[in-house]
Amino acid sequence: MISLNMLVPMSMIETLLGKVVHGTVANSIMLTIPMFILMAEFLACGGVATDLLLACNRLLRKVRGGLAMACIFAGAIHAAATGSSTASAASLARASFPAMMKAGYAPSLAVGTISIAGTLAIMIPPSVAFVIYGVVTETSIGRLFLAGIIPGILTMLGYILTISITLRVKPEWGPSNADQERAMAEERGGRVWPMFVLIVVVLGGLYSGIATPTEVAAIGAFGALIISVFSGRMTQRGFNHALGGTMRITSMIMMIIISAHVVGYFISFTKITDTLLEWIAQSGMTPVQAMLIVVFIYLILGMFMDQAAVLILTAPISTPLMAGLGFDPVWWGVIMIKTTEIGLVTPPLGMVVFVTGSSTNTDLRSSFAGVTPFIIAEFVTLGLLLAFPAITLWLT
Repeated sequence: MISLNMLVPMSMIETLLGKVVHGTVANSIMLTIPMFILMAEFLACGGVATDLLLACNRLLRKVRGGLAMACIFAGAIHAAATGSSTASAASLARASFPAMMKAGYAPSLAVGTISIAGTLAIMIPPSVAFVIYGVVTETSIGRLFLAGIIPGILTMLGYILTISITLRVKPEWGPSNADQERAMAEERGGRVWPMFVLIVVVLGGLYSGIATPTEVAAIGAFGALIISVFSGRMTQRGFNHALGGTMRITSMIMMIIISAHVVGYFISFTKITDTLLEWIAQSGMTPVQAMLIVVFIYLILGMFMDQAAVLILTAPISTPLMAGLGFDPVWWGVIMIKTTEIGLVTPPLGMVVFVTGSSTNTDLRSSFAGVTPFIIAEFVTLGLLLAFPAITLWLT
């Protein structure tokens, strides 16, 4: 605000603030954020992650590391209906960690697997991160959701391959024999058809054009409530907790978005983007070199800042810059989301690892050790997305 006042009169700033607040609150697309968060909270209260884990584990019971791989699959399905990484990780931790301990997994690999499975919610649509990026950069949210499908699947397959390789290199991190995992697979429960119905309704309504993203999010939240109620796990306390959590998270995001719009006006008045483009042209750097430098900066920021804050505060600067260098804003959005996904599990912040570690009472050193192989896989996937943009843009 002080910096903006150096450029324009305070009366203009007051007018801009009123415009920004009203424009943000009155924008119907903003309702997508609390609805997707509420859907995630309802599903967490309904114990959906437990059902997904049991069902996926039955399919993979004969594979070494099958329970860990089942956790990844469960995380992917859960992500397709929630869009919140921290909520997804917390739900998976309650469902997966006791089962993995009983099956004979090392706590480090168990926490690492659960943490990385939770991050899938930031990439696999519908994702709150894509909604935020679309809002602050005025990019099509529908195209962003489509662009996230293949990178999300590629990321999931990379995690599964990492589990297989890790158990070959460090067999002591896994079960001593397949019988322990098979015993877990024989546990009763694990109905997944309600979840699949919800996913089909949400994604089908979104991609068919029958409903807007806001309408789809509202339908999804209502569907999640029905699933949780009819599963018999929704309590009054859980319902109140879901509403409270949704309001807290939404308020935080809305305040950051309003602040980001104010920063956007500051950027516009100072012509920072034009200055950066001119500097890149005069420095002799190629567009690819400049883009890689920005990606590196994002990887560093992800280690220290909240991912929503990174997206909201920097996307208005980096997206016009990348567009000016000739890169597709949708592709760049996926790259930004990917770097923030890596930041979710990268020390020293590693938000999802902190959530999972605290939920399972596992020390942070073991937690980050277990997630390290997956971080390596993340960098490989990021390299593929950078080298071959067609992977991201094929469906758009």
